[in-house]
Amino acid sequence: MALTINRNMTRWIIIVASFIIISLILWNTYVFFQNFKAEERSKMEIWSFAQRDVLKALEESENNNSTDVIADIDLALEILDNNNTTPMILINADSVVVNFRNIIHKTEVDSIHDKKESEFVNDNLKSLIFAYSKENEPIKIGTNAQTLYYGNSPLLNKLKYYPLALLLIIFLFAAVAYFFYKSSKTADQNKLWTGMAKETAHQIGTPLSSLVGWTEILRNENVNPEYLIEIEKDITRLQTITDRFSKIGSMPTLKNMDVVKETLDTYEYLKARSSKLIDFEISTPEESLHANLNRQLYSWTIENLVKNAIDAMKGKGALKLTITNDDKYVKISIQDTGKGISKQNFSSVFQPGYTTKKRGWGLGLSLAKRIIEDYHNGKIKVLHSEIGKGTTMQISLKLLT
Repeated sequence: MALTINRNMTRWIIIVASFIIISLILWNTYVFFQNFKAEERSKMEIWSFAQRDVLKALEESENNNSTDVIADIDLALEILDNNNTTPMILINADSVVVNFRNIIHKTEVDSIHDKKESEFVNDNLKSLIFAYSKENEPIKIGTNAQTLYYGNSPLLNKLKYYPLALLLIIFLFAAVAYFFYKSSKTADQNKLWTGMAKETAHQIGTPLSSLVGWTEILRNENVNPEYLIEIEKDITRLQTITDRFSKIGSMPTLKNMDVVKETLDTYEYLKARSSKLIDFEISTPEESLHANLNRQLYSWTIENLVKNAIDAMKGKGALKLTITNDDKYVKISIQDTGKGISKQNFSSVFQPGYTTKKRGWGLGLSLAKRIIEDYHNGKIKVLHSEIGKGTTMQISLKLLT
């Protein structure tokens, strides 16, 4: 108990610590993003000051008919030329695009400047102006009423998606850890069930050997042979069950066997020991149909399906077993007149623990699915079911020619 509490406590400490670390990383990323964005804002404000000085110098030069003023703005011109990353669009008071930078390649810019009414200027730049106004507040420049619209630099855009990439990596890491934990837990459970199954087979084996000896004694005591025949059938059945449990956890050996014969043997045995209120019917082809089978495990599957059908009918109804074949598969169908299964539960019935009975582990169909699909490379499914009318289960096995 104490060990379980310690494990749960450790698990929660790891989860909380991971959450705190992730939160700190995301917060620091957000702060860094905002600081970087503020620096870009300052850079663009400096650019706007340089643009203002250049415009002012050009006005003074025109008014004085002198070029001396222009010589004093070398620093401003250098600032204007050095911004090669942040995309920007400059418009005048009439909302006409005056200039734009870092949006398209220079060769394209040159070709656009030759077209005053360029489609690019009319459509693309205007849509970019709207987008940039959402990203950053526009900057007013000087008395010329020019407005600078600018977007995020490529580096800032990449940084913006960094938290999403980080969250994706964390999610993938968590998923891998979860599936590893789940697989490890499932493996431990499989080892436990395998060990229990093999121990059960071992425990049954001891009294079974004794029963075989007592049968020989009864035979020498001139007991009614019919009684001995039935006892021997049940002893054989117990030996089969012991063999089934001993095979759990190991890959069984498959042999070329007649599916019709093996199915009939199990079906007839269950028929003789079931309620007389069950109307048993069977329909099989006259010829043999061969497939790779493990006798004990296949018999176990048929037994589970028949017993489930009988339980669904509460010991009273009609049960029909049909064997058919096509060019590739031999198909075994077991039809009952029980309570039926809703369509949404067709796949759920094969999950471990699923049961509608008050008593039972819900392992019968799960085990049947594992035997047929994992060991025999076949298929098992709910072929048809209707609430209140019954269910048809079907097994498909690859036919040997």
